[in-house]
Amino acid sequence: QVQLVESGVGLVQPGGSLRLSCAASGIIFSITPMAWFRQAPGKERELVATISDVSSTNYRDSVKGRFTISRDNPKNTVTLQMNSLKPEDTAVYYCNAAPTTFYPIELWGQGTLVTVSS
Repeated sequence: QVQLVESGVGLVQPGGSLRLSCAASGIIFSITPMAWFRQAPGKERELVATISDVSSTNYRDSVKGRFTISRDNPKNTVTLQMNSLKPEDTAVYYCNAAPTTFYPIELWGQGTLVTVSS
């Protein structure tokens, strides 16, 4: 079955940390560029971080230095480590798999809620 399954939903205080994971199945994970998006209430979905098949990474400016995206190809997982969290990081976070020649359809996880509040 082709799917992305996220884990790591949580409530954290400002300044805290949280780790999100996404497990992929049914795709050739090692050749698939992966990403994390987020969507805050009343706002459009936005790109948070990307990681290429060779682990080259990019981040939106507001999370640089605080978030780290990584991948574990043998385990077919991509992780988003979030530190120094701020209330404005509150959103539903989505794992994303880019289309590839093997599986030419973009994939999305179900979304996981992160709430940063005191």
